[in-house]
Amino acid sequence: MGTPVGSVVEGKALLNDDGHIVIPAAIREAMGIKAGETLVMEVDKGQLRVESFDARLARLQDELLELAGPERLLSDELIAERRAEAWCEQVEADREREAMQEQRRKAS
Repeated sequence: MGTPVGSVVEGKALLNDDGHIVIPAAIREAMGIKAGETLVMEVDKGQLRVESFDARLARLQDELLELAGPERLLSDELIAERRAEAWCEQVEADREREAMQEQRRKAS
């Protein structure tokens, strides 16, 4: 990104009949965006926010890392959950097999 966080760059743009807006060069430079780059837009309380897709992705990754913490790997947690579920399923299957064997013994 071109401009430090907290600094303000202002500009003015005209919306043409086709709905196109030309982002002023100073703002493009401050945002670190170039022609052909994908932009993400949202409207919040009547205010249009524009962000490059890459910047949005990086920001969301940072937010998730902040929530999870750097030492926490969600993939490890998912694997642990799956292993626990598989163990529970195996225990249940073993119990059912033992119950069926017990019924066969009683029936004989």
